[in-house]
Amino acid sequence: MSKKLWEASEGVKNKSNLFRYEKFLAKKYTYRITKNYSKILNWSINNPKKFWSSIWDFANVKGKRTENFKFSKEFINNKFFINSKLNFAENLLTKYDNSKAITFISETGFREVRSWKNLNINTNKLINFFKKNKIKEKDRVAAYMPNLIETVECFLATSSIGAIWSSCSPDFGTQGLIERFSQIKPKVLIISDRYYYNGKEINILERLSEILKKIKSIKSILIVNYPGKKYLKIKKLRKVDIFYWKDVKKIKENKINFKKYDFDHELAILYSSGTTGKPKCICHRSGGVLLQHLKEHQLHCEINPGDNVFYFTTCGWMMWNWLVSSLASKASIVLFEGFPMYKENDLLFKIANNEKVTLLGISAKHIDSLNKLNVVPKLKYKLVKLKTICSTGSPLSEEGFEYVYKNIKKNVHLASISGGTDIISCFVLGNIYSPVLKGEIQNNGLGMDVDVFSDKGKSLTSKKGELVCKNPFPSMPKMFWNDKNHKKYKNAYFKKFKNVWHHGDYVERKETGGYIIFGRSDATLNPRGVRLGTAEIYSVVEQFGEIKESIVVGQSWDNDVRIILFVVLKNSYTLDHNLIDKIKKKIRSQASPRHVPAKIIKVNDIPRTKNGKIVELAVKNIIDGNRINNKEALANPEVLKDYKNLKELNS
Repeated sequence: MSKKLWEASEGVKNKSNLFRYEKFLAKKYTYRITKNYSKILNWSINNPKKFWSSIWDFANVKGKRTENFKFSKEFINNKFFINSKLNFAENLLTKYDNSKAITFISETGFREVRSWKNLNINTNKLINFFKKNKIKEKDRVAAYMPNLIETVECFLATSSIGAIWSSCSPDFGTQGLIERFSQIKPKVLIISDRYYYNGKEINILERLSEILKKIKSIKSILIVNYPGKKYLKIKKLRKVDIFYWKDVKKIKENKINFKKYDFDHELAILYSSGTTGKPKCICHRSGGVLLQHLKEHQLHCEINPGDNVFYFTTCGWMMWNWLVSSLASKASIVLFEGFPMYKENDLLFKIANNEKVTLLGISAKHIDSLNKLNVVPKLKYKLVKLKTICSTGSPLSEEGFEYVYKNIKKNVHLASISGGTDIISCFVLGNIYSPVLKGEIQNNGLGMDVDVFSDKGKSLTSKKGELVCKNPFPSMPKMFWNDKNHKKYKNAYFKKFKNVWHHGDYVERKETGGYIIFGRSDATLNPRGVRLGTAEIYSVVEQFGEIKESIVVGQSWDNDVRIILFVVLKNSYTLDHNLIDKIKKKIRSQASPRHVPAKIIKVNDIPRTKNGKIVELAVKNIIDGNRINNKEALANPEVLKDYKNLKELNS
């Protein structure tokens, strides 16, 4: 058994939301309180109607709830709370007073606080702005925004009127943005004039003319000035209506009358990584996201009214949506914008200490970086209010677990969590009843029948296999955008195992119920815990006349993944430093800095299937020293030997 690093005291357990929830169940149903997480988990899986209804009632969701469920043999046809009604934003705008709702902090040092009252007022003004611009239910509102308070307000206003939100952070290059938003045809684009990263100011407005050229559906643009800065000037644009945040602030407020929408009403569109072409547009439902987030926040992360929740994220990552939903638990949230180690390696802990943060969310890679730099936050910051540290984005190493308890805080609940954009929530995460064991995620999320399968669909314990979920859940996507007969949707999750959600993580489940995740089992790139698509790199590389073809994979390296680009050059060209620099610069500008390969290596040929598809997973397995499955599917298996034992990959 793995080493126990921490366990909550009986006093903490007895004051926990999870214990309060058990008492709630005992009053409402035939349920015996045990303070045993496995027993609650089994009850939640075996009683789906009672469980999800209990989350609605326990969390005091505003809306009209029915007991209508439809259980189908086909996974994606299951329905929860049929004919139930709610408004997502109403459930987040839980207070209307002068206490703190959101704190914004920039790497520039600028800090701003928004009260619950002003959060409501600004959302109200934006609702009126959208209505004046003829934004209706199910219209798409797109945001190309840093992690600002205004971004949250625009999201709340969008969901208030039943329109569909979609956001990309500005570190996505112009091409990456166009590939996403062009598919959903937004009517409005909300854009900041600039953002800052590691001391550099980056103008976003310069990208507008190219965006408008490629996305003709955009009729209105709302420009938001970066907090504490005057507006940057903008060039003349094609026939679109341009508005400024200062115009919105002048709009008179009216009382918000929250219209109730179906439980399954579309809330937001998030994007897959774009591994096999254009990123898939994953459309999520309001009710399912709300219930799943309330469950995770209150029962798994012990978020309470008045807590301060700080997750280091951008609005292009699903953890942004997860963070914003903390408002539904009457907690306040902290938004940071910029480089997390700007001028100070322990910057995020400085913020956590100053803002009296109760839950801090960071990536496993950030913890790894702190460890390598020998940063010891506990020497400077007591972090008195900090109850929970969440780690996500990639597997947290055993060394990472040890580092947190040795160097950050001894008495803290370290919850390694894992799920994804696909479900906008978690499959496996923490709980206050179970001990924290070195290197392990504590258990399944409540109501989630998560398991580990062999390639033949056999359940495994203490062996590596594929992470699956065997039961439907409310936050599974409603649909993929532009996906006739759910073809892409079914292909993404149900191709490997019939009517079982296959998530694509390579994991091991322990006898304790805990999980160890070893990484992605497919070809998606995951540097620093951020999922990236290979297609976005290919679209840039293909522009080089010197390159005949290429293949990009992630190499397991130093408790992380680094991107390796292999190129086949056209005759007479050589891969010199000049060409390597040109490739990296173009990928940085057109995709994002995160897409830039760590190594670019010349090869003679690229493995492909008999129908001509390049085989990234085979190359990844070769360079990671793993066995290659199904070589007979390759048209040219002999080329794999060119990728073996490359000296360039040893440093």
